[in-house]
Amino acid sequence: MSVITNPSSSLHDSFALIDREVIVRNDGVPMSFADLQNLKATCGATDFFEEPDFGICVLGIESKEQLPADYKSVMIRQFIYEHDEDMTLKISRAKALLSWRKLTHYCGVCGTKLVDSSTLTARECPSCKNLIFPRIEPCIIVLISKGDQILLLRHVQRNQDIYACLAGFMEAGETAEHAVEREVMEETGLKVKNIKYFGSQSWPFPAQLMLAFTAEYESGEIKLQADEISSAKWFSRDDSPAMPPPGSIAYRLIHQC
Repeated sequence: MSVITNPSSSLHDSFALIDREVIVRNDGVPMSFADLQNLKATCGATDFFEEPDFGICVLGIESKEQLPADYKSVMIRQFIYEHDEDMTLKISRAKALLSWRKLTHYCGVCGTKLVDSSTLTARECPSCKNLIFPRIEPCIIVLISKGDQILLLRHVQRNQDIYACLAGFMEAGETAEHAVEREVMEETGLKVKNIKYFGSQSWPFPAQLMLAFTAEYESGEIKLQADEISSAKWFSRDDSPAMPPPGSIAYRLIHQC
Protein backbone atom coordinates (compact mmCIF):
# COMPACT_ATOMS: atom_id res chain seq x y z
CA MET A 1 0.00 0.00 0.00
CA SER A 2 1.18 3.53 -0.64
CA VAL A 3 0.12 7.16 -0.52
CA ILE A 4 -0.22 9.19 -3.71
CA THR A 5 0.11 12.95 -3.40
CA ASN A 6 -1.86 15.31 -5.63
CA PRO A 7 -4.50 12.66 -6.37
CA SER A 8 -6.53 12.49 -9.54
CA SER A 9 -8.85 9.57 -8.73
CA SER A 10 -12.55 9.97 -7.90
CA LEU A 11 -13.10 6.32 -6.93
CA HIS A 12 -12.50 6.72 -3.19
CA ASP A 13 -14.33 8.04 -0.15
CA SER A 14 -13.40 11.71 0.15
CA PHE A 15 -12.57 13.62 3.33
CA ALA A 16 -11.70 17.28 3.93
CA LEU A 17 -10.25 17.84 7.39
CA ILE A 18 -9.01 20.71 9.53
CA ASP A 19 -7.75 20.14 13.05
CA ARG A 20 -10.38 17.91 14.74
CA GLU A 21 -13.15 18.74 12.30
CA VAL A 22 -14.40 17.24 9.04
CA ILE A 23 -16.15 19.20 6.30
CA VAL A 24 -19.51 17.80 5.17
CA ARG A 25 -22.13 18.87 2.66
CA ASN A 26 -25.22 20.62 4.04
CA ASP A 27 -27.49 18.46 1.89
CA GLY A 28 -26.18 15.25 3.48
CA VAL A 29 -24.76 13.85 0.24
CA PRO A 30 -21.39 12.12 0.76
CA MET A 31 -18.36 14.20 -0.17
CA SER A 32 -16.94 13.62 -3.63
CA PHE A 33 -13.58 14.23 -5.28
CA ALA A 34 -15.14 17.26 -6.98
CA ASP A 35 -16.03 18.64 -3.53
CA LEU A 36 -12.40 18.29 -2.47
CA GLN A 37 -11.23 20.13 -5.55
CA ASN A 38 -13.73 22.91 -4.86
CA LEU A 39 -12.60 23.23 -1.24
CA LYS A 40 -8.94 23.17 -2.24
CA ALA A 41 -9.55 26.14 -4.55
CA THR A 42 -11.54 28.16 -2.00
CA CYS A 43 -9.97 27.22 1.35
CA GLY A 44 -6.39 26.29 0.44
CA ALA A 45 -4.64 22.98 1.07
CA THR A 46 -2.09 21.89 3.66
CA ASP A 47 -1.97 18.40 2.12
CA PHE A 48 -3.80 16.43 -0.54
CA PHE A 49 -3.33 12.69 -0.98
CA GLU A 50 -5.03 9.38 -1.70
CA GLU A 51 -4.39 5.87 -0.42
CA PRO A 52 -5.88 3.45 -2.96
CA ASP A 53 -5.63 0.31 -0.84
CA PHE A 54 -7.82 1.87 1.86
CA GLY A 55 -10.04 3.69 -0.63
CA ILE A 56 -9.58 7.19 0.80
CA CYS A 57 -8.81 10.60 -0.65
CA VAL A 58 -7.88 13.25 1.91
CA LEU A 59 -7.63 17.02 1.78
CA GLY A 60 -6.21 19.04 4.64
CA ILE A 61 -7.62 22.55 4.34
CA GLU A 62 -5.85 25.69 5.51
CA SER A 63 -8.80 27.70 6.82
CA LYS A 64 -12.58 27.62 7.23
CA GLU A 65 -12.91 31.38 6.70
CA GLN A 66 -13.78 30.99 3.01
CA LEU A 67 -15.83 27.81 3.42
CA PRO A 68 -18.57 27.86 0.74
CA ALA A 69 -22.18 28.06 1.91
CA ASP A 70 -22.90 24.52 0.69
CA TYR A 71 -20.63 23.05 3.36
CA LYS A 72 -20.26 23.01 7.14
CA SER A 73 -17.77 21.59 9.62
CA VAL A 74 -18.55 19.02 12.31
CA MET A 75 -16.33 17.43 14.94
CA ILE A 76 -14.74 14.20 13.78
CA ARG A 77 -15.98 12.55 16.98
CA GLN A 78 -19.55 13.41 16.00
CA PHE A 79 -18.95 12.06 12.50
CA ILE A 80 -17.69 8.79 14.00
CA TYR A 81 -20.75 8.51 16.25
CA GLU A 82 -23.06 8.90 13.25
CA HIS A 83 -21.44 6.46 10.78
CA ASP A 84 -20.84 2.74 10.44
CA GLU A 85 -17.67 0.81 11.21
CA ASP A 86 -16.33 0.95 7.64
CA MET A 87 -16.64 4.73 7.41
CA THR A 88 -15.26 5.11 10.94
CA LEU A 89 -12.15 3.15 9.92
CA LYS A 90 -11.65 5.33 6.86
CA ILE A 91 -12.00 8.71 8.55
CA SER A 92 -9.85 7.51 11.45
CA ARG A 93 -7.10 6.56 9.01
CA ALA A 94 -7.53 9.80 7.09
CA LYS A 95 -7.15 11.85 10.29
CA ALA A 96 -4.22 9.77 11.56
CA LEU A 97 -2.30 9.96 8.29
CA LEU A 98 -2.93 13.69 7.89
CA SER A 99 -1.62 14.36 11.42
CA TRP A 100 1.41 12.10 10.91
CA ARG A 101 2.34 13.66 7.57
CA LYS A 102 2.10 17.15 9.09
CA LEU A 103 4.64 16.24 11.78
CA THR A 104 7.00 13.99 9.79
CA HIS A 105 9.38 15.87 7.49
CA TYR A 106 13.00 15.03 8.39
CA CYS A 107 14.98 11.86 9.01
CA GLY A 108 15.68 11.24 12.69
CA VAL A 109 18.95 9.47 11.80
CA CYS A 110 20.69 11.93 9.46
CA GLY A 111 18.38 14.95 9.24
CA THR A 112 17.69 14.71 5.49
CA LYS A 113 14.29 15.86 4.23
CA LEU A 114 12.00 12.85 3.75
CA VAL A 115 10.09 11.83 0.63
CA ASP A 116 7.02 9.64 0.26
CA SER A 117 7.78 5.97 -0.32
CA SER A 118 6.68 4.74 -3.74
CA THR A 119 5.60 1.33 -2.42
CA LEU A 120 4.59 1.77 1.23
CA THR A 121 2.51 4.11 3.35
CA ALA A 122 5.69 5.53 4.80
CA ARG A 123 8.21 8.29 4.37
CA GLU A 124 11.72 7.45 3.28
CA CYS A 125 15.07 9.14 3.71
CA PRO A 126 16.70 9.46 0.27
CA SER A 127 20.11 9.59 1.93
CA CYS A 128 20.27 6.74 4.48
CA LYS A 129 17.11 4.87 3.35
CA ASN A 130 15.55 5.03 6.81
CA LEU A 131 11.80 4.30 6.65
CA ILE A 132 9.35 6.12 8.92
CA PHE A 133 5.89 4.58 9.21
CA PRO A 134 2.75 6.21 10.62
CA ARG A 135 2.91 6.10 14.40
CA ILE A 136 0.40 4.24 16.54
CA GLU A 137 0.19 4.91 20.27
CA PRO A 138 -1.39 1.99 22.17
CA CYS A 139 -3.58 2.92 25.13
CA ILE A 140 -5.68 0.91 27.55
CA ILE A 141 -9.20 1.78 28.61
CA VAL A 142 -10.88 -0.23 31.36
CA LEU A 143 -14.28 -0.53 33.00
CA ILE A 144 -13.91 -1.59 36.64
CA SER A 145 -16.81 -3.29 38.38
CA LYS A 146 -17.50 -3.86 42.08
CA GLY A 147 -20.54 -6.04 42.44
CA ASP A 148 -23.36 -4.22 40.67
CA GLN A 149 -21.46 -0.93 40.57
CA ILE A 150 -19.01 0.47 38.03
CA LEU A 151 -16.22 3.00 38.54
CA LEU A 152 -16.43 6.11 36.36
CA LEU A 153 -14.08 9.09 36.36
CA ARG A 154 -13.84 12.69 35.25
CA HIS A 155 -10.51 13.41 33.59
CA VAL A 156 -8.75 16.71 34.21
CA GLN A 157 -7.82 17.14 30.53
CA ARG A 158 -11.22 16.27 29.10
CA ASN A 159 -13.05 19.18 27.53
CA GLN A 160 -16.47 17.67 28.25
CA ASP A 161 -18.20 17.51 31.64
CA ILE A 162 -18.76 13.75 31.54
CA TYR A 163 -17.77 10.66 33.47
CA ALA A 164 -15.94 7.96 31.54
CA CYS A 165 -13.75 4.88 31.90
CA LEU A 166 -10.19 4.97 33.17
CA ALA A 167 -7.66 5.17 30.35
CA GLY A 168 -3.95 5.70 29.84
CA PHE A 169 -0.96 5.13 27.58
CA MET A 170 1.01 1.90 27.63
CA GLU A 171 4.66 2.12 28.65
CA ALA A 172 7.60 0.49 26.84
CA GLY A 173 7.99 -3.17 27.78
CA GLU A 174 4.50 -3.55 29.25
CA THR A 175 1.79 -5.96 28.27
CA ALA A 176 -1.65 -4.41 27.97
CA GLU A 177 -2.71 -6.21 31.16
CA HIS A 178 0.26 -4.76 33.05
CA ALA A 179 -0.72 -1.31 31.80
CA VAL A 180 -4.27 -1.81 33.13
CA GLU A 181 -2.96 -2.74 36.59
CA ARG A 182 -0.48 0.15 36.66
CA GLU A 183 -2.83 2.85 35.38
CA VAL A 184 -5.61 1.83 37.78
CA MET A 185 -3.21 1.90 40.73
CA GLU A 186 -1.62 5.20 39.67
CA GLU A 187 -4.86 7.07 39.01
CA THR A 188 -7.16 5.62 41.69
CA GLY A 189 -5.05 3.68 44.21
CA LEU A 190 -7.11 0.54 43.57
CA LYS A 191 -6.00 -3.00 42.84
CA VAL A 192 -7.95 -4.97 40.23
CA LYS A 193 -8.28 -8.61 39.19
CA ASN A 194 -9.82 -10.75 36.41
CA ILE A 195 -8.66 -8.43 33.63
CA LYS A 196 -10.35 -9.44 30.38
CA TYR A 197 -9.96 -8.09 26.85
CA PHE A 198 -13.12 -6.53 25.41
CA GLY A 199 -12.25 -4.93 22.06
CA SER A 200 -10.40 -2.08 20.38
CA GLN A 201 -10.92 1.19 18.55
CA SER A 202 -8.74 3.56 16.58
CA TRP A 203 -8.88 7.03 18.18
CA PRO A 204 -6.83 9.29 15.91
CA PHE A 205 -6.36 12.32 18.20
CA PRO A 206 -3.68 12.10 17.02
CA ALA A 207 -2.72 8.39 16.88
CA GLN A 208 -4.19 6.31 19.70
CA LEU A 209 -5.25 2.68 19.45
CA MET A 210 -7.58 2.05 22.37
CA LEU A 211 -7.38 -1.49 23.80
CA ALA A 212 -10.46 -2.01 25.96
CA PHE A 213 -10.69 -4.24 29.01
CA THR A 214 -12.98 -5.09 31.89
CA ALA A 215 -11.65 -5.72 35.39
CA GLU A 216 -13.01 -6.42 38.86
CA TYR A 217 -12.21 -4.48 42.02
CA GLU A 218 -9.92 -6.41 44.37
CA SER A 219 -8.86 -4.02 47.14
CA GLY A 220 -8.02 -0.47 48.17
CA GLU A 221 -9.65 2.91 48.72
CA ILE A 222 -9.99 5.54 46.01
CA LYS A 223 -7.03 7.93 46.10
CA LEU A 224 -6.95 10.16 43.04
CA GLN A 225 -3.96 11.20 40.97
CA ALA A 226 -4.90 14.87 41.09
CA ASP A 227 -3.12 15.94 37.91
CA GLU A 228 -5.02 13.31 35.89
CA ILE A 229 -8.38 12.67 37.60
CA SER A 230 -10.72 15.28 39.08
CA SER A 231 -13.35 12.86 40.39
CA ALA A 232 -13.97 9.11 40.61
CA LYS A 233 -17.08 7.43 42.00
CA TRP A 234 -18.88 4.11 42.07
CA PHE A 235 -22.21 4.24 40.21
CA SER A 236 -25.03 1.79 39.76
CA ARG A 237 -25.69 1.02 36.11
CA ASP A 238 -29.23 2.43 36.28
CA ASP A 239 -28.16 5.66 37.99
CA SER A 240 -25.14 6.83 36.02
CA PRO A 241 -24.04 10.41 35.19
CA ALA A 242 -23.46 11.98 31.78
CA MET A 243 -21.28 9.54 29.86
CA PRO A 244 -19.50 9.25 26.48
CA PRO A 245 -21.91 9.24 23.52
CA PRO A 246 -22.50 6.25 21.21
CA GLY A 247 -19.69 5.38 18.83
CA SER A 248 -16.85 5.34 21.34
CA ILE A 249 -15.31 2.23 22.87
CA ALA A 250 -16.05 3.76 26.30
CA TYR A 251 -19.77 3.80 25.49
CA ARG A 252 -19.64 0.16 24.42
CA LEU A 253 -17.81 -0.84 27.60
CA ILE A 254 -20.33 0.88 29.84
CA HIS A 255 -23.45 -0.32 28.04
CA GLN A 256 -22.45 -3.81 26.87
CA CYS A 257 -20.51 -5.18 29.83
